[in-house]
Amino acid sequence: MSADVVYISSIVVAIMFVAIAVFQVLLSLGFPIGEFAMGGYHKVLPIRLRIVSAVNALILLFMGFVFLQHTNVLQGFIFLSTDILVWVITIFLCLNTIANLLSRSRKERLVMTPLSCITFLLCLYISLS
Repeated sequence: MSADVVYISSIVVAIMFVAIAVFQVLLSLGFPIGEFAMGGYHKVLPIRLRIVSAVNALILLFMGFVFLQHTNVLQGFIFLSTDILVWVITIFLCLNTIANLLSRSRKERLVMTPLSCITFLLCLYISLS
């Protein structure tokens, strides 16, 4: 039972990372949703932050891949040791949740904080398993 929950949790985590990556891509393309990210200082991100969003999207996809590899949802990538990476990502998500909670942007606090917190808790569960 526990192995099934970890397996399903990692799929949910990966889906959440993909969804947030899509959001980051939209930000990088200039969609007016910047109030939900990076402190909410810009409705449309300036070029420099659009580049940051594009890089964030790639990092998020990698993070999802790490959790799928760690729980053997994806197999065959034995070159990637995930034991340390899942903890690094989990700690990052904890800090990200705190940063979202402290954001001056009400929209970021209301939308991104719960999303980040749920993802953090799932990652913590997987990391402890």
